[in-house]
Amino acid sequence: MKYSLVIFDLDGTLLNTIGDLAASVDYVMRSRNLPEHSDAEYRQMVGGGIRRLVERALPAELAKDEAYVDDCVMQFRRYYVDNIDRHTQPYEGMPELLRELQSRGVKLAVASNKFQHGTDRLIAKFFDDIEFVAIEGNREGAPLKPDPQIVDNILSIAGVERESVVMVGDSGIDIRTATAAGIDSVGVAWGFRFAEELYDAGATRVVSTIAELRALLS
Repeated sequence: MKYSLVIFDLDGTLLNTIGDLAASVDYVMRSRNLPEHSDAEYRQMVGGGIRRLVERALPAELAKDEAYVDDCVMQFRRYYVDNIDRHTQPYEGMPELLRELQSRGVKLAVASNKFQHGTDRLIAKFFDDIEFVAIEGNREGAPLKPDPQIVDNILSIAGVERESVVMVGDSGIDIRTATAAGIDSVGVAWGFRFAEELYDAGATRVVSTIAELRALLS
């Protein structure tokens, strides 16, 4: 195998989580008599963590009110934690790919801007047979991607050299994270963003299917 460690983004890469994210934000919006949004609109809002998602969903004048945003974020978290896996599913073929990589001795890790508790819950439910060397979500005091610290943490745990590591993700944030960390990257076009965003962020390799990703990682 070309790579000894593959780091995966979570939302839009391993799992299609948009239905539960959208329903949770819409719950907050609806409870406050604010406009709801379509799944297509939410696909452009996700990727920067919960707070950024809520800020983007709110009307501009309310998004500037930090106390109001704080209250919305807490409301979102309570609802989302209780409904985190109602619509969420792995992308077709992803569990099989992870098992194949694991069987070949490739180390696997997750680097997500989703809060740590949510990240852990989803990985435990959908990939309980995969032995990830690290599952890194967002937690207090930790910077969000594209800050490379999340990759540095994983490399420290995995004990591998940067030249043997690749990051797989569906957004420009993931590509910029990999670039900042000095590792290879592969963009996936089946997630929440379009291939154009990935190329604009500096991606040189973008795949549209699991089969294409498997070939690049082999």
